[in-house]
Amino acid sequence: MMIATTGRGLCFVQFAGSDAELLAMLRAEYPGARLEALLPPLPPQFGRWVKALQDHLKGEEPNLDLPLDLPATAFQMKVWRYLQSIPYGSVQSYSEIAAGVGQPSAARAVGQACAANRVALVVPCHRAVCGTGALGGYRWGLVRKRALIDNEFCATQRQCATMRPCE
Repeated sequence: MMIATTGRGLCFVQFAGSDAELLAMLRAEYPGARLEALLPPLPPQFGRWVKALQDHLKGEEPNLDLPLDLPATAFQMKVWRYLQSIPYGSVQSYSEIAAGVGQPSAARAVGQACAANRVALVVPCHRAVCGTGALGGYRWGLVRKRALIDNEFCATQRQCATMRPCE
């Protein structure tokens, strides 16, 4: 996972198989940006953001309320805010999310907003699934989506010892 920030907040929280792949993804997302690695000592707020993300992945911080700095359409922002309101450990269908943002016929557009998300976990688009219960798509892969959903479910149930295998 790689995290990138601006002076206003997180702009990139993404997964990939290698650091090189993540850096290429960051450059592709922000081709005109001047990228600088954070060097020690790290800003205190950055440490808090990283800890919040780590705690979230461990199931110890279900609600991420981190500052974001994202380019987005009004509809994307509405969908992303709605996704943040879906309780930790729960999922909703793309149609339910479309209805939740007041546009019941916009399930496909909800999927497109999820695909445009640049901040995994903080905007939990992994909680959006098909009406049939199938996972649908996920920018960072279906194995990762299944693991995130299972991790959240297990953390809320406090009864899962290990992750269930992908189906």
